[in-house]
Amino acid sequence: MSVLVQSSHGWVLDARLLIDQGYTRCIRCKDSQKSRVKCCFKRQYFHIVKSHTSVNKSAAMDDGGITDPLQKTDKPPKKRKRRHSELNQGEVDSQAFHEKIRSVIQEGTKSLVDSARSLGHLSGVSDEVTGPLPSQECSLAALCEMAKELPLVEDEEQEECAQLLAAEDGCTSHVDLFSRVTENRTDWATVVTLMGDEYVIPPDAGFLLSDYTRIQPLVQYGRRFDLIVMDPPWENKSVKRSRRYSSLPSTQLKRLPVPLLASPNCLVVTWVTNRPSHLRFVRDELYPHWGVEVVAEWFWVKVTSSGQFVFPLDSDHKKPYEVLVLGRYRSSAAENSTSSSEVPVEDQRLIVSIPSALHSQKPSLSDVLKPYVGADPKCLELFARSLQPGWTSWGNEVLKFQHTSYFTLTPFDDRGDVPEGEATEKPTASPVCRSPGESVYRPTTGD
Repeated sequence: MSVLVQSSHGWVLDARLLIDQGYTRCIRCKDSQKSRVKCCFKRQYFHIVKSHTSVNKSAAMDDGGITDPLQKTDKPPKKRKRRHSELNQGEVDSQAFHEKIRSVIQEGTKSLVDSARSLGHLSGVSDEVTGPLPSQECSLAALCEMAKELPLVEDEEQEECAQLLAAEDGCTSHVDLFSRVTENRTDWATVVTLMGDEYVIPPDAGFLLSDYTRIQPLVQYGRRFDLIVMDPPWENKSVKRSRRYSSLPSTQLKRLPVPLLASPNCLVVTWVTNRPSHLRFVRDELYPHWGVEVVAEWFWVKVTSSGQFVFPLDSDHKKPYEVLVLGRYRSSAAENSTSSSEVPVEDQRLIVSIPSALHSQKPSLSDVLKPYVGADPKCLELFARSLQPGWTSWGNEVLKFQHTSYFTLTPFDDRGDVPEGEATEKPTASPVCRSPGESVYRPTTGD
């Protein structure tokens, strides 16, 4: 199970298992040959053992070597204190927001971690993980920039808004990733070659590789989604220094065609950095501009394999949590109709998990959000860097974490159930968000 614990405080998730459960049935298409492989996301990316803080080892020894994993990080390392007058307005706002939610984070995380530990999770015991991590360099955004030099396809010239990922022989040379939504309409994950590299595409998944200036094919796709999750590339100093990816000014987010993509009462979820100005922008400008009503704020709490906060809770540098703003799209049609089936979204819930060592790789929210979006919802992720089974995804790095260098691929000897030809295709397939228990592929139980 990818949801390890669920309570009134929130959830404890196994983020790696959330990824792997979509790849229990995987076919590799190479040189016009198909073979079955077992596909698992590399374990070392979630091998987060130590908190980013110095721990007084002698004090731990005096206490018999046993310490409370959460309390251990409550005291930040000593540093030069600044007078309050030296704080800028942004820092003052950040401190005020932190003090407002601090008890929610601390008490809720302790309760969830204690429950997880009682079930044998977050114990700090893990197998030794070895092997170098692949480079995180990604050329997809640059390819999107190059594709923008190509002329746009006029609506009347666009015969189909979607295309199949691969032909019957596994060939993908015909695929136009930049101007059409590409679909894997099979019940199997598929390893295919795209632009000279191999990528793992989950079952029933659709994706469009482009930036926000070329998002129109997603609108032409004709789908209205019941759940939209987005992780915008927020502007901040860290991103500018690292140059990991291009950021997007907040005002440009208003140009995203969310009202054209959202179904009535669609649940809209936005990842927000801990910068108060971004949070205010989402709540007071962005959501009202789209016609989205704020209904809740949740928090993703990042812990180590032993349940410690990855950063001290009161750290001035980085906090061990991030904010999610949840809202409902209120179209004019929705305002005139009753929505008695709409499930209320509880406020201040926590999602506790071991984070990925990969920059900006967030845990999948499909399992925790399922109760709030109804049966067989259509789900969309904007600014995605990976794909999910049953989801449609868009972004200029949408295939980044699908590259085979992030996975361990193990051949299966038995090829008896490798699908052939059209037997695996669904002519009327429509990507839907399904829980692992309802899906046609079998949930994994880990390695």
